[in-house]
Order: sequence, then structure tokens, then C-alpha cells
Amino acid sequence: MAKKFLNIQSTTPNASGIVKQDLKFKTGDFVWRIKFNIPLDPSTVNPNTMYVANSNNVPLKTSIRYDSVNNQIEIEPTEPYSTTESYYLNITTNVASRNGQKLKDPVQVQFQFY
Repeated sequence: MAKKFLNIQSTTPNASGIVKQDLKFKTGDFVWRIKFNIPLDPSTVNPNTMYVANSNNVPLKTSIRYDSVNNQIEIEPTEPYSTTESYYLNITTNVASRNGQKLKDPVQVQFQFY
């Protein structure tokens, strides 16, 4: 089965305010794809700075990949989502550009499956 991608794009280094919304999906087989307009410091792209958590703030196991050519991150779950749970995609202010500029505000997107 082909993976489905959900794209979150920002034209500024600070994406907050643009993607804060509740989302509902009919399938749990997709990968979060977040595109940045500036190159990131790869050392700041890790499970401590970006993660998916359930409503109890327990992080899910994920695979995180950074594509430095396209300045985008892919976050793929390695365990299934539940249809009875709400989840949050979290991107912390510890994500930084190559020149050290950090996100001004954290980003959190709530989503669930049905």
C-alpha cells in the first residue's frame, strides 16, 4: 500500500500560527512532511525536538528523516495509530537553522483517525 503524505509548509522560519489546527484522517498510513524555507542544522532534527505524542503526552515510536536538498523533514510512525486516541505533532523551539536561528514558537498540531 502506498504511503500518504501530509505536507505542512511555511514561508517563514516561524511556522506557528499557520498550522495550529485540529485534523481528522480516514487512514493511519501516512507520513508527516514538514518543509522549511531555510536549511536546518541536522543535529537539531531528532526525536527530542520533533515527535508525535498521544493525548497523555507519551511519544510514539517514529522514524525521522531530514532531506537537506529540499529542506524537509519526514516523520513516519513505526507503530500503528489508534482510532480511539487523539495525537499531537510537536515541533519544539530547539529546531534550528544552520546559522543557529531557532524557531520562535513551538508548533503543535492535533490530529486523530476515525
